Amino acid sequence: MGKRLGLIASSGEIPFLIQEKAKEQGYTCVVAAIKGHAARTAMKAVERIQWFDVGDINGIVSYFKAQEASEIIFAGKIDPKVIYDKKKIDPNTLHILDEGIDKRPTSVIQKLINFFEKKDLSVVDPTPFLFSFYCEEGVLTETQPSQNCRADIALGWDIAKNIADADIGQTVVVKDRAIVAVEGMEGTDEAIKRAGGLAGKGTTVVKVSRKNQDPRIDLPAVGLTTVQSLVEAEGSGLCIEAGRMPFFQRQEAVSLADAHGITIVAK
Repeated sequence: MGKRLGLIASSGEIPFLIQEKAKEQGYTCVVAAIKGHAARTAMKAVERIQWFDVGDINGIVSYFKAQEASEIIFAGKIDPKVIYDKKKIDPNTLHILDEGIDKRPTSVIQKLINFFEKKDLSVVDPTPFLFSFYCEEGVLTETQPSQNCRADIALGWDIAKNIADADIGQTVVVKDRAIVAVEGMEGTDEAIKRAGGLAGKGTTVVKVSRKNQDPRIDLPAVGLTTVQSLVEAEGSGLCIEAGRMPFFQRQEAVSLADAHGITIVAK
């Protein structure tokens, strides 16, 4: 049957991009798409796909086993607030998540990984399928960072690294050397918009990875929607960690940033 790769597909571009790159590497992708998160229109092109409720972990296990997909990837994002909505999670999954009181998103995903691996399904690193989306160090836009923006990046970088390693979030938004917003469960885009509402024009966004980032659990990424959020917030800059996170739809995002005088720096 050839090499098979199971994808638990949720929101964002990652499910489709991994599928394209995996196909180039000789894999057949078997997709478990999460209702309300994965895009139904884009999923129509997938050969082997089944839709699941967000909490149907046993159904997903049975599906992958029936399709003989022993290696799986968490592809895309699920709103972490769903863990507090017990109506959306079946009792078996709820039992897994309720082992202990730690509801940090990374802890929840680790519990799911442990469960899958007990069922002889190996959760693998997605980065081999995404290397082409990583950035080298440098300014990615024609718009150069101002002196004020560089100072905000320098401050935001150290703070973002600290909060990332504390498993709080991986993004901070800075203006005039003041931390305007720290990413929480709402995600990067909402943190950017919140900062714009608080501080107005001219914010700078800094997004980093953790020191010991496990990409199976959480792969930080940016893309066109990140820049669209910056445009909406009337921000002035975005700094990402070079070589540690994919940048999706980079060409469109850079063009949009330049059109609005926003600089993008990979550090």
